[in-house]
Amino acid sequence: MTVNTLSNVRNIGIIAHVDAGKTTTTERILYFSGTKHKVGDVDSGDTTTDFDPLERAKGITINSAAVSVDWGINQINIIDTPGHVDFTAEVERSLRVLDGAVGVFCAVGGVEVQSETVWFQANKYKVPRIAYINKLDRTGADFYGCISQMKEKLLAKTAICSIPVGAYTDFKGIIDLIRMKFVLRNTEDKRNVDFSLVEIPESHRAEAEQRRAELLEMASLANDEVAELILDEKPVSEELLKAALREGTLRSLFTPVVCGSSKNFHGVQQLLDHVIDLLPAPSDRPPVEGVIPRSKEKEKVLRSPDPKDHFSGLAFKTVSEPTGDLVYVRVYSGELHPSDTVLNTTNGRQERIGRMYRMMGNKREELEVAGPGIIVAVVGLKSTYTGNTLCSVDAPVALESINFPKPVISVALIPDKVNDESKLGDALGRLLRDDPTLKAHTDPETNQLIISGMGELHLEVSVDKLHRFPGVKVATGKPMVAYRQTLAKPIEMETRYIKQSGGRGKFAVITVKYKPLTKEELEVWQKKIEDEGEPADPNNIFFDENIFGGVVPKEYIPSVEQGIRESTLKGAKYGFPCVDIEAILVDGKIHPVDSSQDAFKLAGKENFRDAQERAGIILLEPIMKVAVVAPEKYMGSLTGDVSRRRGIIQETITANNRVTIMAQVPLAELFGYTTDLRGSTSGTASFTMEPSHYQEVKEELADLPAKK
Repeated sequence: MTVNTLSNVRNIGIIAHVDAGKTTTTERILYFSGTKHKVGDVDSGDTTTDFDPLERAKGITINSAAVSVDWGINQINIIDTPGHVDFTAEVERSLRVLDGAVGVFCAVGGVEVQSETVWFQANKYKVPRIAYINKLDRTGADFYGCISQMKEKLLAKTAICSIPVGAYTDFKGIIDLIRMKFVLRNTEDKRNVDFSLVEIPESHRAEAEQRRAELLEMASLANDEVAELILDEKPVSEELLKAALREGTLRSLFTPVVCGSSKNFHGVQQLLDHVIDLLPAPSDRPPVEGVIPRSKEKEKVLRSPDPKDHFSGLAFKTVSEPTGDLVYVRVYSGELHPSDTVLNTTNGRQERIGRMYRMMGNKREELEVAGPGIIVAVVGLKSTYTGNTLCSVDAPVALESINFPKPVISVALIPDKVNDESKLGDALGRLLRDDPTLKAHTDPETNQLIISGMGELHLEVSVDKLHRFPGVKVATGKPMVAYRQTLAKPIEMETRYIKQSGGRGKFAVITVKYKPLTKEELEVWQKKIEDEGEPADPNNIFFDENIFGGVVPKEYIPSVEQGIRESTLKGAKYGFPCVDIEAILVDGKIHPVDSSQDAFKLAGKENFRDAQERAGIILLEPIMKVAVVAPEKYMGSLTGDVSRRRGIIQETITANNRVTIMAQVPLAELFGYTTDLRGSTSGTASFTMEPSHYQEVKEELADLPAKK
């Protein structure tokens, strides 16, 4: 069907904790809208949005999926998002481009952990939303208990728009407080689509009247006319109440709350009505703000949701396919057509639009035009990835990109011997393009291929995806800790490098004084190097010479330095780099024929190797700056756990019944911490970490490879 105007479009996300019923709700929406004639089920693995084999095998949503439905004269574009904390980035990028959202809550579980996470993500992007309390037919369902949790945990002001009649096995349906009618289901209808509005049962009339009065009171916050009618004790019309609720929702004065049981088809049609009546159209949202690329003052510019404005859009998701990337784009202004040439202002390259599709899970409907507010999947883009801005070539604009959380857990990938390296590299490259929270690198010290992600399930799914590529087979292992080492004490070392093998030999004699540097001495050296304009050494190896009388000619001194520096890159006892060392060349001898730059370089290498054996080494381990956020009741167990991990707590901050623990913890003690933390706090805690410094560790406490 054809959408009449932009006001008939809704872009919404379905957000919630795992197993709250997001995918089932989406399935019922597809069914009631006539888009799908057979209802899919999560348990049987035939839902439209969970089309990935991994999703069907695990029974959870992993990737956000887009579908579009028609409801009356309106078009609703829906993104079904994951509920598991490991895939929260999928929610992040979806909320960045959506106009509204439906937060789904399980009437039994209430406001669960990930419900809080996605709710506050929606707050960050100022996305108006409706709360839908689902599963009222389940044993233990508590509609009003769920609302109390919303007020307490989400700090939400609730405007209750429907209430349940009965609960558990006695759940009979819902009362629509806007229309003041009971939504009666025709039990004879095997298609489950025949509902009618009837008078409210006498047993629930008093409760409905009370809740209606509360709803009017909340609506009056957004509309003075409603407030005046309440004061004058005059009736408020259905249309005026909807208008007031819509205004309040768009201004985020309160959150409308509706209810139902998606699995049993209750409440979903009313939810769709509320999406149209209460959530914003693209034209209701403020114009998107961007900057003119390469302008001196980062000059700001607005793009309005007008087909006649210059085109602008944001790529918020890529899906790698054998024939090229499928890029999801939210159009903010202007129109996009196949064969258009657009500018990617993120990388400065021009792109040509191939085909465009309206997505239905993994099925697609080809489009000839995409106007403001439309979410479209584009084929043909060569270098456009998540967070990139696309716009008209003659009117450049750069929209705000998408910020993703940093990975918190890593594993080492161990490629099978039969792997084709180019195939593994290509497969990993595609995976990284699809998932901005997945990172990969080869550790230059351990030579391990490391991938990092948001949790163990995230990494498990990523490895499973790698195995789908032909010719790719990998196993996983624990990453090695990148230790450092330094000398245990100062030492003066003489090396006599004399080799005679017939003909010209090699002759170099050097004496070098070594000293491990304190923090204060390091700062002095670093300041000196900076003042001289020399490049900084990342391992803080500082070389100087104190030669008198030319016993070592000037042309040989750089060779001594080169030999010492190369030797510090891989320590003698363990294969870790040596750090924080001063080396002063103080004496030496030459041979008029056999001395050479190569001889003095080899002497430098041997000299430092012998110095390590004579002076001994101190092992240094990486220390991470860790921030743990959890409910306050877990503070005692969490601080104890940090101490058991050889961590030092630096600060604890409590606010709003939550505690933030700031600590410094050895990296070797943090492998598996994500899983342990979620297990000990029932999934309510999270943590971030970043490198802080290196400090001495006893060798028996270190997670070391076999000694060399």
